[in-house]
Amino acid sequence: MTHSSHHGAEAPRALHALIVVAHPEPTSFSHAMAQTATAALTGAGHVVEVTDLYAQAFDPVSDRRNFLTTASDARFDQHVEERAAVGGASFAPDLAREMAKLARADLVIFQFPLWWMGMPAIMKGWIDRVFALDFAYGGGRWFDRGRFAGKRAMLSFSVGGPPEAYSTDGIYGPMADIVHPVHHGVLNFVGFTVLEPFVAYGPGRLDLTGRRLLLTEYQAAIAGIAERPALPTVASDDFDRFVRRTAG
Repeated sequence: MTHSSHHGAEAPRALHALIVVAHPEPTSFSHAMAQTATAALTGAGHVVEVTDLYAQAFDPVSDRRNFLTTASDARFDQHVEERAAVGGASFAPDLAREMAKLARADLVIFQFPLWWMGMPAIMKGWIDRVFALDFAYGGGRWFDRGRFAGKRAMLSFSVGGPPEAYSTDGIYGPMADIVHPVHHGVLNFVGFTVLEPFVAYGPGRLDLTGRRLLLTEYQAAIAGIAERPALPTVASDDFDRFVRRTAG
């Protein structure tokens, strides 16, 4: 017998997720978190791709090696070269592969340890290279009008200290301030809806039971990703008016 409360209900749409991992040790807590997210997502019927930056020895240096062809030999202007490469599909194979993964993804999770209040250099280099002009941004498309509008992104990372250290009264200041450049200046800028980050506080200070509980908490967060709150963004129209006012 069919229950009327379920009549006509649509099954949740399967997501295509990309998890970008930056940790050199395969047995690290960062990799355990990436494996937990992968299992939770695939168990819910979603498709998951993983970019393990250290395992594939991803080159973080952004220069002429990004391109198979040269738009200008006289002087290297990355914007000029990126625009030409998008038009001619002439990005280097390692870069083109990562761009294709990003283009397919509905959800992108960045998994890393917080180093010196930021991402590891290899992950920042992935962004420097993959978020190319006319692919990830450009043409007046930013924030709510960004090229990745409709896609979601989330930071998932571990830190060495307890939550109190990353609070308004803590020695490092609020965690929201620490990750604001990535949330706002990178992910929001290109159009992502940015989800609240998942922060694993001090896993290295926990025993095995504590780390397992933290992974269970993360599994629940990923299982509920559809309901995870999003951070506020700016309205492009407001920003455009500000630019015109200051220019005048």
